[in-house]
Amino acid sequence: MTLLNTSRTRRRRLGIGAAAAGLLAALLTAAPAGATPDPGDSPAAPKSVSKSEAAEARKAIERGEIPAPDEVVHSANIEHLANIPKDALPGLNTDIAFQGKYAFAGNYDGFRIYDISNPKAPKTVSQVLCPGSQNDVSVSGNLLFLSTDSSRSDNSCNSTTQPATEKSSWEGMKVFDISDKANPKYVSAVETACGSHTHTLVPKKRNVYIYVSSYSPSATFPDCQPPHDGISVIKVPRKAPQKAAVVNFPVLFPGEGPDGGGNPGGPTNPGVSKTTGCHDITVLPSEDLAAGACMGDGILFSIKDPENPRVIDQVQDNENFAFWHSATFNQKADKVVFTDELGGGSGATCNEATGPERGANGIYDIKGKGDKRKLVFKSYFKIPRHQADTENCVAHNGSLIPVKGKDLMVQAWYQGGVSVWDFTNSNKPKEIGYFERGPLTTDKITTAGSWSAYYYNGRIYSNDIAKGLDVLKINDKRTDPGQRVRLDELNVQTQPDYFD
Repeated sequence: MTLLNTSRTRRRRLGIGAAAAGLLAALLTAAPAGATPDPGDSPAAPKSVSKSEAAEARKAIERGEIPAPDEVVHSANIEHLANIPKDALPGLNTDIAFQGKYAFAGNYDGFRIYDISNPKAPKTVSQVLCPGSQNDVSVSGNLLFLSTDSSRSDNSCNSTTQPATEKSSWEGMKVFDISDKANPKYVSAVETACGSHTHTLVPKKRNVYIYVSSYSPSATFPDCQPPHDGISVIKVPRKAPQKAAVVNFPVLFPGEGPDGGGNPGGPTNPGVSKTTGCHDITVLPSEDLAAGACMGDGILFSIKDPENPRVIDQVQDNENFAFWHSATFNQKADKVVFTDELGGGSGATCNEATGPERGANGIYDIKGKGDKRKLVFKSYFKIPRHQADTENCVAHNGSLIPVKGKDLMVQAWYQGGVSVWDFTNSNKPKEIGYFERGPLTTDKITTAGSWSAYYYNGRIYSNDIAKGLDVLKINDKRTDPGQRVRLDELNVQTQPDYFD
C-alpha cells in the first residue's frame, strides 16, 4: 500500500491549447501472474497524438498549468488518505459497490473485495478472476452481481473470447454468493440480449430485480438483434439465486420500423449516438422513479411495478450531448443530472477546443406531478480545469454527498480526476473541490483515470482505471454534515433515501 499526502494546489491557468451453478470462482491472493487478461476484453490500444500536441502537453507541465505525469494535486479541502495499487487483476478498474465495512471493486478481469474499516489503510480480502468486460458490480444482502458485456465462449469464469456472430457465445449477468467475503462462490448466470454493459438493482424483500442495460445490436448477432429498444429485467429469488431468470423485456422506445422510436442519430442529428438501448439506469426506489441514460435519449420512468417499468418523459439534446451515459437524482427527486460521455471515455474532451458544454453534465429539473412530470433543462457543468490533449477526460460516474438542503455531488472524470461540485442552484453549478493526477503519458492518449468516484460513510472512494483504489476525505463546511450519514449498503445506481 502506498500512502500519498501530496498537497500542492494546482495553478488554475486555463490556457492549454487545442457458469454453472455451484462453480467456484478463481480466488487470487498472491499470484499476480495467474490473472491473465483476455485479449478480447482489453481497451483500444493507446493512440499517439501529433508532435505539436505532445509538445504542448510538455510545455503546459513546465508552465505549471497541469501536473506532471503521475503527480498528485488537489484542492486545499481534499485529503488523499490512501492509494491501493492494482494487484492480481491487471485489467481496467471499473465500478464500485459498498456494504458495511467492505468495498467491491470491478475490474475487466474480475472483482476485488476490500476491507475499508480503516479508510486510511484498506486491506484486500479477496480477488476473483472472472474475465469479461466491463464487470459492472453491485451487491444486495449475500449476493453480488457482475455484468458481462463481451462475447464469451460460455458463462464460466474460465471462458475465452468468442465472436458475437456465433450462436453459442454468451453475454449477460453472473451471480455470486458473498456470505464469505474471503471465498465468494459463483452461483448462477443469466444470458441477456446484447449482454450487460451495466445493470441496476431494484431490491425487494423476497426478490432482487435487475435492470440490464446494453446496446449496439447487429443483424449478424444471433442474440443481439435490432432494434433492441428496451432493457432486460431479471428476477433473482434471494433464497434461490440459482433460479434467476429474465422475466421481461420492456420496450422503452416504441416506434415503427427497424430502428424503434429513440434518437435516430446521424445524419439526422450529426454527432449524436443513435439510440439502440440504454447505457445506464439509476433508480430511486423511495419515489418509484428511474432515470435512464440511453445513448441519444434521456428518460424518466416509473418503476412502481418493477417488472414493467413505464416511461413518463423522454428528452434529447442534439446540440451538445453525444452519448447519454448515466444519471443521478438529487435527494428531493426534483432534479436529475445526466452525463454525456463524449468520445466514449477515450477522448481528450476537457480541453479548450471542446469547450464547457460538450462532454459535460446536463442538469434537468423535474416539473409537474405523477405521469405529467417533465424533464426541463437548466444548465451544464464541466470541470473548470483544462486537461492535456493526451488525457482522456469526460463526465463519468458519481454520487450524491448527503447534506440536507443542498445538492452536492462527487464525480469521476477519468484523467480529469475527481470533482466535488454543487448544483443546489440548477442554473449556476460550481466546483468546490478536486483531486487529480498528471497525464499518464505525454505522447499518446491512454485509457486511465477515475472511472467511479463515490461518497460512502464520510469518505470518497475512487476506482482509478490504472492506478488502483484512491481514498479521499473532503474537509469543507458545505459537505461536513454528510459525514454523519451512515449506510449499511450502497449501490450508487440504486439511490437510497439518505435521510429516511
